[in-house]
This record gives sequence, structure tokens and C-alpha cells, in this order.
Amino acid sequence: MSNSEKKVTDMQGRYMQAVADGRQRDDADWQSCRIVLTTERLVLVAEEKLTVPLAEIDEIGERYDVNQRAAGVASYLGLHVGDDVVLVSGAEHDEFETDFYHACLNGEVLFVDHPAVEGGVVQGTDWTKARIRITDDDIRLALADGERVVIERDDIGEVEEDERQAAGDERRVIEVEHSQGEISVETHVTGDEYDLSVLSQVLEEGVERNRADLDLGPVEKQVVMALHSGVSPFEIPEFVDAEVEEIEAIYDRLIELDVIEVVRERTEVAMTARGRSVAGERMGEQ
Repeated sequence: MSNSEKKVTDMQGRYMQAVADGRQRDDADWQSCRIVLTTERLVLVAEEKLTVPLAEIDEIGERYDVNQRAAGVASYLGLHVGDDVVLVSGAEHDEFETDFYHACLNGEVLFVDHPAVEGGVVQGTDWTKARIRITDDDIRLALADGERVVIERDDIGEVEEDERQAAGDERRVIEVEHSQGEISVETHVTGDEYDLSVLSQVLEEGVERNRADLDLGPVEKQVVMALHSGVSPFEIPEFVDAEVEEIEAIYDRLIELDVIEVVRERTEVAMTARGRSVAGERMGEQ
């Protein structure tokens, strides 16, 4: 290990060689291993040692269920290295994923357009260089002009990709929707293909955190869309033509589903006997 190389994580896990020399291995099986990740390489230590330099990884792919044994594992990373595909699953997989993204991306320089869209309005800002950092909770972009953009990993709404002119060339661009304060914004990112491949996985993982299979009714869907478009919570009953009690029940359900959160409680009051007495006295004085 060189002086500049640093160990990032060391844990137990398993791996599967799904594709070897361009040939898919339908009989591939998982091998228990020790996973050693550094800032420069991934080492899988089993009966034999498999070393994967991070610089040689072409793509961090989506699921590659080569057989039922692969499909039976809920979470793994699919690493495309030349003509090979290796699937890796850590014992603490969420922790391993974050560490892996950290090793691959931290300190890399990308091009960022922020905010490209703010509150639904295109801003027309310029591309600027930014250094990226991945943590357990967020994606941090330090822009060349000193601004810092923080994208919370559990606050990623949508991720889309496009091929267009960006930062002086025709490039792949990732568009990520998230919040900044109480406003919905889009941050656009481009750069090296490998870096974008890794970043895409980080962002998609964030989308999955928020993508619940919610069986919302028609009125519930209207409420969600109305709130997203900026309608005041107090105006929702009239906006969707529903009773206040029904909307309050919908709010309670959406809070339970973590679709909305309480910003401020409104206190509902009713007169007591003492209150009625005080009011009567005051009316008698007038």
C-alpha cells in the first residue's frame, strides 16, 4: 500500500463472479469473503484473493441477477470491470455502499449547474467546477465560487438524465430534484463518465429511500399534488372540494407514511364554563 493509499473499510461479506471474460456464468455462486476497501482498490479475500483497482471499474451497474442465487440477495453492488462483472454484498451493506461511494468519489471534480431550476423556474445559471464529498446523510458539492450545495440523501425527489451541451461539450447530464429550504430546486451535474456512473447509483439509492409503494386514494393524491404546487395547507379543503375533517384525516395518514411533516401545530379550542361566564360578563358590560 502506497503512502497516499488509505484503508476505508474492512468487513465481512460475499461476492459473486457473474461474468468472466465476457461470458455469463449461470452457475455462479456466492463466496464468503473479507472485504477490504481502500482509496485505490477493492480487495475480496476468500480462498483466493480478488483485487479490483477502483480506476479500472468501468461502471457501477444496476442489479445483475445472473441466476436465482443472485436474485435472492436484496442488496449488492454490481461492478463492471472490462469483460467481467463482480457482485459484492457487505455484511453491513448500507455502510459498505456509502464507504464505496466515498472511496470512488470523494475529492473528485465535477461540473455543477446550481440552481438550474428553482421553484419550477429555469434560472439560466452557468456551469462551474465543484468538488464532491459523500457522507452517510448527504452529498456535498463545494463550488469554485465558494458556494456549498448540500443534497440530503433522504430528500431526493427525482433523478433524470439527458445528453446535451454542457460545460463546453456534448455531455451526459444528471438532473436531481431536491429541496433548498422550503423551495424545490434542481441541481444539474456532469463530468467524467465513471464519476457520473457512481453518482447516479448514489442518487438512485436516495430516490429508493423515498419511493414507497403508497396506495393513495384520488383525494389523497390531489392533496399531495396541491401541497407540492404551493397551495397553503389551510386552503386545501376548498381547493380539492373536501370537508375539513376529511383533509385532517388525510394529513394524519400522510404524516404516518412520511409523505409530509408537521411544520407548525394549530391549536383547536372550545369554550369552558368559566370562559362562557367571562364572555357573558363582558357582553353585559357593553
